[in-house]
Order: sequence, then C-alpha cells, then structure tokens
Amino acid sequence: MTISSPIVAGRSCGTCTLCCRLPEIDEFDKPADAWCAHCAAGQGCSIYADRPSVCRDFLCLWMTREDLGAEWEPARSHLMIYGQGPQITVLADPDQPDLWRREPYHGQLKAWAGEMAPAGGYVIVFWRDEVHKI
Repeated sequence: MTISSPIVAGRSCGTCTLCCRLPEIDEFDKPADAWCAHCAAGQGCSIYADRPSVCRDFLCLWMTREDLGAEWEPARSHLMIYGQGPQITVLADPDQPDLWRREPYHGQLKAWAGEMAPAGGYVIVFWRDEVHKI
C-alpha cells in the first residue's frame, strides 16, 4: 500500500472501515474481503494505538487527493483506492456487484488509466476473485 500523504483539510475516516475489510493484511494473516479481527464495526480499530505500521501508514486516495469529490468517499462509493507504484489499485466492496462499472466511477477510472498509460501505469480493480485491468 502507499505511504501516507497529507490529509485533505476536513476529511477523516469517520466510521468507514473498508481498509479493515477489503485488503489482504499479512501481519494479521487476514485474507482480502474478510473483516480484520481488530475491527469494531462502525467504530474502527480496537487496537488503534498499537496498530502495525502497514495500517498506521496507510491512507486511501480519497483522504489525500483534493480532486476526489464526496462521491469517492469510501463509505459512499464502496471503493477503496490507493496508489501502488505505477498503478492505481481499486478494491471494490464484494457486497456491491459491478458498482465500479457505474458512473461516475468507471469514467474516471478509464480517464486515469489513459493518463497513466504513456508512462506504463494502469488502473487495476479487484472485486471478489475478479481482477480487471483498465
């Protein structure tokens, strides 16, 4: 995952816990799309003060990119987006079939992929066991 960047003024994780569910977290032997044993639903991390650096250093792109509007807030979009090397990775909520293919999301994902392609970058979407390169 990406190292943290400055948080956009006025943004916070709030009650969003998608980062506790969607990614695989080796430190906890947690598979993708499974809830972390330390996540208190609707509240957040029960070991917040002692969480490992992989959790401490992570911020999704909605937290760090001012150009992402309210529709990209993970609790609303059901998408967790982060930068990873030459790619943008999208983890889509397994309970939301094909939401990432709807607007405004799909159009923006395609635009990012087009902007990144000349430098070898791309957008990749993970939904359940499916992997989609845009």
